[in-house]
Amino acid sequence: MIARLAVPDDADELVRLRAVMLRSLHAGSWTDDWRKHARATLIDRLAAGTMAAFVVDRPEATGLASCALGVIEERLGGPGNPFGRSGYVFSVATDEDMRRRGFSRACMTALLDWFRDRGVTKVDLRASPSGEPLYRSLGFERTPDPAMRLRF
Repeated sequence: MIARLAVPDDADELVRLRAVMLRSLHAGSWTDDWRKHARATLIDRLAAGTMAAFVVDRPEATGLASCALGVIEERLGGPGNPFGRSGYVFSVATDEDMRRRGFSRACMTALLDWFRDRGVTKVDLRASPSGEPLYRSLGFERTPDPAMRLRF
C-alpha cells in the first residue's frame, strides 16, 4: 500500500476522518459547526503547501481509509534545534473497518519523510493510548515537558 499526498479535493474526506478521530477521543454530544471551517482551512493550506496530509485510499471503493496531517512551525532556533523548525502531527485517523492493515503507519511514514525532506529535525504530536504503540514504534518518546493551554 502506498500513502499519497492529499490534494484540496480530498478536504471533505479529511474532515470526515478527523471526525472519526475526534469521536474516538471525545465521547458525548457536539455539533458539526467546525466542519465547514476545517474544510476551508484544508483547501487553502493544502493548495498553498503550508500543510501536508498523507492518505491511503479505500481499497476497491471511493473515499479515504486513513490519513495523517502535519504542519511545519518555525520558531527561534536553540541548542537542540538551531534552525527552529519543528513538525507537528495531528489528525491521524483510520476508519474502524480499515484498521490493523498498516494504513496509519504508511501515512505517518510518508509524513515523517516529508518533514525530513524539509529539514525538520524535531516532530511533536499528542498521542491517544491507542495510537501510542504506533508512534513509539516510529521512534517517538514521551517528553517531560508539561503542556499548558489558555482559551479565550
